[in-house]
Amino acid sequence: MKKILARYIPERAVASLFDMIVEYNVHLKIVNERVTRHGDYRKMPDGTHQITVNANLNPYRFLITLIHEIAHLVAFQKYGRMIKPHGLEWKHTFQQLMLPYINPEIFPTKLVPLIANHFRNPKASSDTDAPLAIALKQFDPPTDKNYIFELPMGSVFRIHNGRVFKKGKKRVKRYECLELENGQVYLFSPNAEVDLVEN
Repeated sequence: MKKILARYIPERAVASLFDMIVEYNVHLKIVNERVTRHGDYRKMPDGTHQITVNANLNPYRFLITLIHEIAHLVAFQKYGRMIKPHGLEWKHTFQQLMLPYINPEIFPTKLVPLIANHFRNPKASSDTDAPLAIALKQFDPPTDKNYIFELPMGSVFRIHNGRVFKKGKKRVKRYECLELENGQVYLFSPNAEVDLVEN
């Protein structure tokens, strides 16, 4: 398992993450990309704990995602199954588990302040923290995708399932985008990744 982990997370994090996986009896599955999530946790009928993480994540996003999912397991064990999945108990657990990793021996120096800031009040997804998401993306393999905030107003773009939208004005945090097929308006995160069809 250590050798497998070493292919997906920073080298300095391998030993302690391996110990955490053993301690909490985690069955880790590394799976093909799922567009809607980076990972998930579920308690299996036989009482074991299964965590899945997408194989295509860069080492830093993989590490954050794996600890995010372990935090679900630990929070449910400590506080009971009735807590909110991303409520205060989970946030506190995620902060405690992540704290030893927020240092320049594990993350590049330029990421450390962004990660530290994120973990003052961690969100359900690091993707909703635009500065952190953009910084993490620099470590992904290059793609031809664009962030919505980069596109000019009125640009036409396609999302992962083939639906086509036209970018509209920004509300407080999200962009109003018109789906061209049905005329409905949807709100998009500024750092949603899309394929540009036309400017």
